[in-house]
Amino acid sequence: MPFAVYVLGLAVFAQGTSEFMLSGLVEDLAADLGVSLQAAGSLTSAFAVGMVVGAPLVAMLSLRWPRRRALLAFLVTFLLAHVVGALTDDFEVLFVTRVVAALCNAGFLAVGLATAVSMAGPQAKGRATSVLLSGVTLACVAGVPLGAVLSEVWGWRSAFWGVALLSAPAVLAVLRSVPATPVDPAAPRVRHELRAFRAPRLLVILGLGALVNGATFCSFTYLAPVFTNVTALGSGWVPAVLALFGLGSFVGVNVGGRLADSRPGQVLAVGGAALLVGWLVFALTASNPVVALILVFVQGVLSFGVGSTLIAQALYTASDAPTLGGGFATAALNVGAAAGPALGGLALGADLGYRSPLVVSAVLVGVALSVAGVARVAGVLGATEKCPAGRAVRARS
Repeated sequence: MPFAVYVLGLAVFAQGTSEFMLSGLVEDLAADLGVSLQAAGSLTSAFAVGMVVGAPLVAMLSLRWPRRRALLAFLVTFLLAHVVGALTDDFEVLFVTRVVAALCNAGFLAVGLATAVSMAGPQAKGRATSVLLSGVTLACVAGVPLGAVLSEVWGWRSAFWGVALLSAPAVLAVLRSVPATPVDPAAPRVRHELRAFRAPRLLVILGLGALVNGATFCSFTYLAPVFTNVTALGSGWVPAVLALFGLGSFVGVNVGGRLADSRPGQVLAVGGAALLVGWLVFALTASNPVVALILVFVQGVLSFGVGSTLIAQALYTASDAPTLGGGFATAALNVGAAAGPALGGLALGADLGYRSPLVVSAVLVGVALSVAGVARVAGVLGATEKCPAGRAVRARS
């Protein structure tokens, strides 16, 4: 795998840390800026909306830019948004910086996915995808506790400075490692790339990605109340539980990335079924600390193993639209990341109990499996072609 792909993963880690760290900053930030907790919490929603809307939109705008220039523009603007956020005393300005940072994150991930798979070669899209998504999983592990620790010691602004400092070496690394290739005059334009989205297969895969990621973040968001109220572990266990899920996610995205190029069908069929059973078993056995801790790790592995394979399949299917394919894949993931916790919150608000987000996750995976089954029967999801080396190169429509 080219070194530049790992450089892109470093930048994704910095950006993912920014997205996840806010959950540990809300109270401190609200008190310092004199706003309500609800208003402070809207910063998270602003980032999520920016990611969903920005991924395809910014990818379209940057389609005719040289990729290194686009990556540097997104990353430098992202860094500056955090500097402004760390310096401002105005909540409205901070809100705008979160939207700008989300748009840059979305654009960077979309272009970064296209850049990584092009450098890795046509037979290693799954591995390249897994390297970038590893940055996201490491951010899940480090982002929340890192932001909370910095906020506790030096205040919430230090977390924003920390993200800016993390981004600085990524800027230099992209500048030195990503080739400065000019735009290919024959490269597809927006209208041409959009034609790829007429394929029902691609739309189904993106929908499956949103459902699986929705299930993932539905339970991840509410792991703390599950373990403190159902498993009856102390609040001191919560960081360890989140880290355990993140460790499983890291393992899953890397194992899934290696298998996504050679055995995608097996990963999705076996992994998807195991994911459904895992959420149901977790809901039934959440009161047992040993079983619950094991399942946190296992579900992290399965969730990101299946999720990263779906993203790789989307990129294979959208080979004629590499940049917009990455953009819409990013948007699909973030639709799930926003909708999953909302559905879990509705279940909790309906007094269905602290186990209910786990059941909601099982339902979302069950819907995904049902959609995949119907699509396969209808011929939308077909067999996977293999290249002579035994790797998947493209799936039939």
